[in-house]
Amino acid sequence: MIRAERPQDLPALVGTTAVGDWLEVSQERIDAFADVTEDHQWIHVNVERAADGPFGTTIAHGLLTLSLIPRLIQDLVEVQNVAAVVNYGVDGVRFLSPVPSASRVRASTELFEAVQTDRGVRARLKVTVELDGSERPALVAETIHLFVPAP
Repeated sequence: MIRAERPQDLPALVGTTAVGDWLEVSQERIDAFADVTEDHQWIHVNVERAADGPFGTTIAHGLLTLSLIPRLIQDLVEVQNVAAVVNYGVDGVRFLSPVPSASRVRASTELFEAVQTDRGVRARLKVTVELDGSERPALVAETIHLFVPAP
């Protein structure tokens, strides 16, 4: 775990890494994401057709995998004495492997930059979403978070 007593302590933790727990990407999760985003492409939601498709099963939307990052890293980064944590952005997103339905993913992350700003500490994390049983990750991205210190 990457743990800081306060946002100002993050720069001293640059280089720290953490690995999370596995999370199943069920067909129900994929279907719910399809409903919310109105992206019902058959490779995601049509189990029968996808069985004969290029992946042999349905696969998660790339954006679903990306959207799981906050859930996957929630237990990997703990900063106390914050008023708020703001999603500041995502850089360098690459979708490297499809995520088949019923497969498991987890995040490994590294704090590689933490900069004090007028509003708080802007931290950059390299996040790799690993796919259980695959040598290639499902996704890599650099996430940026602003940790606003408590008054």
